[in-house]
Amino acid sequence: MKAMVCERFGGPEVLALRDVPDPPPPAPDEIQVRIEARGVQYVDVLMLAGQYQFRPEPPFIPGGEAAGHVVAVGSAVRDFAVGDPVMSRHRLGAFAELGNAKAGLCDRVPDGLTMAQAGVFRGAYTTAYHALLQRGRMRAGEWVLVHGAAGGIGIAAIQMAKAFGAHVIATAGSDAKRAACLEEGADHAIDYRNGFVDQVKALTGGRGVDIVYDPIGDKVAEESLRCLAWGGRLLILGFLGGGPTSIRSNYLLIKGIDAVGVRIGGLNEADPALAAANMKALVALAEQGKLRPRISHSFRLDQAAEALQAVIDRRVIGKAVLLR
Repeated sequence: MKAMVCERFGGPEVLALRDVPDPPPPAPDEIQVRIEARGVQYVDVLMLAGQYQFRPEPPFIPGGEAAGHVVAVGSAVRDFAVGDPVMSRHRLGAFAELGNAKAGLCDRVPDGLTMAQAGVFRGAYTTAYHALLQRGRMRAGEWVLVHGAAGGIGIAAIQMAKAFGAHVIATAGSDAKRAACLEEGADHAIDYRNGFVDQVKALTGGRGVDIVYDPIGDKVAEESLRCLAWGGRLLILGFLGGGPTSIRSNYLLIKGIDAVGVRIGGLNEADPALAAANMKALVALAEQGKLRPRISHSFRLDQAAEALQAVIDRRVIGKAVLLR
């Protein structure tokens, strides 16, 4: 089969299209998938650079989420059959034509999703669901401030918050990205680059928001503390802004704020049963038409380096996908 192989640590240029052996027959609890669509994530960028907490040594095939059709099933698998369309989760190996995956980490493609949408669904929506509903304890009628709102997990957060009755203020750095946020259901979309506290306070009648969904960190997280209402929750999802912030504990004390870490990989490791249940709930929401990935960029498998560079350059609105 053909696969994109990371041959040394570095940027997207370290990827090369290679002929590699097909994966072995699936283990008893696995299925084998002929992959037709693969999500491109910032995690992949970090993994190529050797900067992710899971650090495989080159050569390896990157890619953690995909969709395709089952071509073989393990002897203990009862929920899937050859020919089923599935969304699959891979520790590595999705940037290839074939991949093995644990059957318990796979789900049928929801009715109404294209194969491309299914290929980018899992990572973004499991993150938004776990962050907002479980770590953030979001309730209908609350105000949610979503940073990085035009990105993959940002668009997912907008749709998730609206599906459960929250009000959403999205932040993004260009007119096109703010327009996309409004199209996806955000009540307001604001430019955060010259400060956003006054804008947020004005939109909420001076009260502030109940939840900040923050994959940016750095100065954005620090300013976000001033946007939170009493009993608010700061959800810390990452540090795309250049690094973590030094959280001032006096803000947490005075306003009763919770600063909450969110790492979907940690949930998958610590409570796989909950992670699987979350995915079932997400499939149901997708089938109801409440969740739809937005894909701004589609590439061929052999263009994986270009896809990752588009993510790095922040040209992607929603998600980028690798097709066949």
